[in-house]
Amino acid sequence: MIAQKRLAALSAALLLSTAGVQAADYFNRIASFPVALNTPEADETSSEIITVSEDGMTLIYSDSPAGGVGFIDITDPKMPKAAGFVALDGEPTTVVVDGGKVFVGVNTSESYTEPSGNLSTIDLATQAVEASCDLGGQPDSVARNGDGSLIAVAIENERDEDFNDGEIPQMPAGALALVNVVDGAVACDTLKIVDLTGLADVAGDDPEPEYVSINGLNEVVVSLQENNHFVIVDGNSGEVTANFSAGSVNLENIDAQDNGSLDFTDMQAERLREPDAVKWIDDERFVVANEGDYNGGSRSFSIFNKAGDMLFDSGASLDHLAAQLGHYPDKRSDAKGVEPEGVDVAKFGDDTYLLIGLERASLVAIYKDTGAEPEFVQAIPSGVGPEGAVAIPERNLLITANETDLGADGLARSHVMIFELAEGEAPVYPHIISDLDANGRPLGWVALSGLVADADVPGMLYGVSDSFLGNQPSIYTIDATAHPARITAKTVVTRNGHPAQKLDLEGIALDGEGGFWLASEGRTDRLIPHALYRVDADGEIAKEVPFPAELLAEEIRFGSEGITMIGEGDDATLWIAIQREWKNDAKGTVKLVSYNIASGEWGAVNYPLEAPAEGAWVGLSEITAHGDLVYVVERDNQIGEKAQLKALYSVPVSELVPGELGGELPTVTKTLVRDFIPDLTSTGGYVLDKVEGFAIDASGEGFVVTDNDGVDDSSGETMFWSIGSL
Repeated sequence: MIAQKRLAALSAALLLSTAGVQAADYFNRIASFPVALNTPEADETSSEIITVSEDGMTLIYSDSPAGGVGFIDITDPKMPKAAGFVALDGEPTTVVVDGGKVFVGVNTSESYTEPSGNLSTIDLATQAVEASCDLGGQPDSVARNGDGSLIAVAIENERDEDFNDGEIPQMPAGALALVNVVDGAVACDTLKIVDLTGLADVAGDDPEPEYVSINGLNEVVVSLQENNHFVIVDGNSGEVTANFSAGSVNLENIDAQDNGSLDFTDMQAERLREPDAVKWIDDERFVVANEGDYNGGSRSFSIFNKAGDMLFDSGASLDHLAAQLGHYPDKRSDAKGVEPEGVDVAKFGDDTYLLIGLERASLVAIYKDTGAEPEFVQAIPSGVGPEGAVAIPERNLLITANETDLGADGLARSHVMIFELAEGEAPVYPHIISDLDANGRPLGWVALSGLVADADVPGMLYGVSDSFLGNQPSIYTIDATAHPARITAKTVVTRNGHPAQKLDLEGIALDGEGGFWLASEGRTDRLIPHALYRVDADGEIAKEVPFPAELLAEEIRFGSEGITMIGEGDDATLWIAIQREWKNDAKGTVKLVSYNIASGEWGAVNYPLEAPAEGAWVGLSEITAHGDLVYVVERDNQIGEKAQLKALYSVPVSELVPGELGGELPTVTKTLVRDFIPDLTSTGGYVLDKVEGFAIDASGEGFVVTDNDGVDDSSGETMFWSIGSL
């Protein structure tokens, strides 16, 4: 029975491969809000758990790193505005709104062995901290009942992961706190602490409550993540009415190895679910995200009833879904895959939606509740590390909060993203997906770093992946006429029949004989050579051409970023775009390097770069020949509001007369063809860093793709779009 349910759950991924997306009701992003706008002086910010005022006009989120609670004005949801920040004496872990008050769980613990915390009250109108109720331990999740008269708090008293390898038990034990709300104020004298010890088979004397939810009968479901257990508590009396194990699952067709290769052929037996976020669907059933922790990680979400029966488990389908969308985090393969962590339930009209946040894949998977197997609807791109979500059905809005802030590394900040349920429309995302292979497994892909078009078939393109898949360098066949575009085949680049090592593929060109020329960006410190590779139609390397000594003498890290071929036969010359200035390049210029295939001669011209903003650099990402022009993608290395340059320029082919390496080189002229920043903001997200692929198909239509860095310190979002005829 369970195996059948797992197989049925694969329909989520299969839907993406067996049917075109039809116009219906889908959530599309309309805006993004960087929460650093509320705390511009903070080195790190976060939007973790999020809620909304009862009038639906103000979002409130917990910001643990900044030590407070942030407010966002969404009176116009397409133009969210910073609306204030309230600092708290401690670490806020979660927020909930009750009338005109915001109740915040605040962790004030000085150590793991002496946990403490409180439930603070903030007036929504004045943003003043009005009261604090001592909870006697470290709070994690907070929930309120339907009429706002009861608050439940998971007192986690979390373990020290650096002590005894994080194994439990580690005292003191956690518990459940229940407190009444009277006339809009927390009545601290009604506080009940519900003992949860002695219930779980796993470390029963040390329960660590993770998440709570209250149904219409005032029954509280509590997930004990590390204990692999659920507890049902009568919220009125504090009596434990049921408890049961979350169980385990036999995972099949997963990638269980962090090895730079996407191969969904592994299995893990009896993998503990270890539930994280939990939410009632109705008064009988609840849905749970099985993130896992120190012993588990089932990569799934499940539906249980309160008697303890497992009604549905998604198996490996979330991993497969992420792999088809280019969001699969290979570096988490040996742990918990996409790591389902957040969950919410929202009713829009007659439809009840289940929202599953995939922390490491940076997606939210959306399903409709059917009373049996959930129906997959779509997956939305949610910034880095989705943690919380809140729905505003009366405004057709869905909000996601993303906790990860990578600003210190010059990458994306934490964002709150706003989606609208659009009636009778197709989903904007994904822009590109992959099919399944002959065995029904996903053609996993990430980090599309270069494009070239088929010479004869309009809409047929080929892309390559960069070094993120170091043990599976691949050429992807793309059908750009489909909506979304589809990766229909995956050809692994091989050397002597085995996946080629030490490649960082950044460019691809047709060789005119059914195969390809590939440009690999070298890194001498990692023993990756700067080189060109000719491969046949099956991906086997037929010829390797290392960069000449004259060029390598001035090498730095940032090498080949694109390759194109001009001419045919003995007149064919490859042109390679070097990303940044090398040692002897004049400041603000970079080389376009030439290689004559017949003679083996090398040369170069100088390409003038745009001036970078302070703290940024500018370089090249792609080169594509078409007719009398060569098109070059030029970009800065900035993301979000700091991004200034993501653009396409053209250079006359007549000016590509190479000078001798080491000598004085001619400088070409360029013309701006398209500013990509409006394209990159057209779907309500922030400006992505890496526009890396550009190709012009057999009909003259131009296509662009971004490189998502293999979901490594990125949102995983890939944009693929047409810029029309050139």
